[in-house]
Amino acid sequence: MPAVATPPRAAAAPVTEKKLPAAASHVDFNRITDEQFLIAAEHMKLEDEIQLLLRTPYRELVVQVPVRMDDGHLEMFHGYRVQYNGVRGPYKGGIRYHHEVDLSEVRSLAALMTWKTAIVDLPFGGAKGGVTCDPTKMSRKELQALTRGFTQKIDMALGPYRDIPAPDAGTNAQTMAWIMDEYGKKHGYTPAIVTGKPVNLGGSLGREEATGRGVTIITQEACKAYHINFKGASVAIQGFGNVGSWTAILMHQLGAKIVAVSDVVGGIWSEGGLDIPRVVEHCKSTGSVCGFKGARAIDNEGLLALDVDVLIPAALGGAITRRNVDGVRARLIIEAANSPITPHADEKLHARGIPVVPDILANAGGVTVSYFEWVQNLQQFNWTHEKVNLELEARMLRAWRSVYTRSVEGGTPLRIAAFVDALDKVAQATRQRF
Repeated sequence: MPAVATPPRAAAAPVTEKKLPAAASHVDFNRITDEQFLIAAEHMKLEDEIQLLLRTPYRELVVQVPVRMDDGHLEMFHGYRVQYNGVRGPYKGGIRYHHEVDLSEVRSLAALMTWKTAIVDLPFGGAKGGVTCDPTKMSRKELQALTRGFTQKIDMALGPYRDIPAPDAGTNAQTMAWIMDEYGKKHGYTPAIVTGKPVNLGGSLGREEATGRGVTIITQEACKAYHINFKGASVAIQGFGNVGSWTAILMHQLGAKIVAVSDVVGGIWSEGGLDIPRVVEHCKSTGSVCGFKGARAIDNEGLLALDVDVLIPAALGGAITRRNVDGVRARLIIEAANSPITPHADEKLHARGIPVVPDILANAGGVTVSYFEWVQNLQQFNWTHEKVNLELEARMLRAWRSVYTRSVEGGTPLRIAAFVDALDKVAQATRQRF
């Protein structure tokens, strides 16, 4: 898969505590998720007491992780783990390393994981974790020390039947291997403590491309529902990390025309379609899609405004806001990233008749195959790649049909239908347990 660009190390700082300023465009993701919850709760007339229980996180951990950096100075990193709701099963959710991570964002993502696992009917609750850092400016040794230190600090909240982390933005299979190893020092060999591990350490075949495969499955179904011919459909993908690149690869293989892709550096565009296997190789060798021969340069804002059949925001959240929503011209939007569209922008898109498949449905492929990995670890029995893909497709299709039917019958946007579907399942479990 494409490599992540690694900028040169920043000059050593004489200090002690890592405080990275948030970007000026920083979005209040917790407010966005809460607004979406309230709209769905009002629509389904969810009783006040259940709303209170479902809007309140079970546990929030804030920890400090000291790391001796390569140049000898000590740096203090802030880490978070939010266990949002566990009425349907153990907490499940990724750990991200990013310089804008804060408690509000992690809380929002933990809530989204609660609804996401419910939509695809997994026996999990929702959690999320993160550390405020810039992994692209840290060495392997520093990242390992940070990961092991963070694991030690949240160890008491983890467990194969309590809380099972996974990779997210800025983390990967190696990060999960370090977590498993550190947890095992105290608790013994416990592969089911994390998912997204390397395959030879108990990871599942198909996990690496699972989110992109799920996005592809949902996009195919949405195209059918909204009368778009998937084969030959023009597709623009913002983000070329794990999710965006795998989505591009799989859609290209199935005949879609990927006309534009981008990463944090910039993007490329070709009206006739990009040769995605060559783009992947270019990205592996250079660290970015930029500079690919035979394509024109385009920035991320320009990509979002392309006149395409399908637009897939697959980077970080807050990509489409009141500031740029009027420029969006796609016929269909699939949210591969978490919270890429703000509520105001969502309303404007709905008013213009542009369907949006919400993140809690579209990108649920990753957690679904994480569930398969967890099951394999507990049973100590490995599945074939084919079985993983067949089971993933079956669950994603079932979830799509449930949400789409609810949307059509209730005359509501897909996002409201998806939230109602999820809230209904979690509310039922809550009533039965309390």
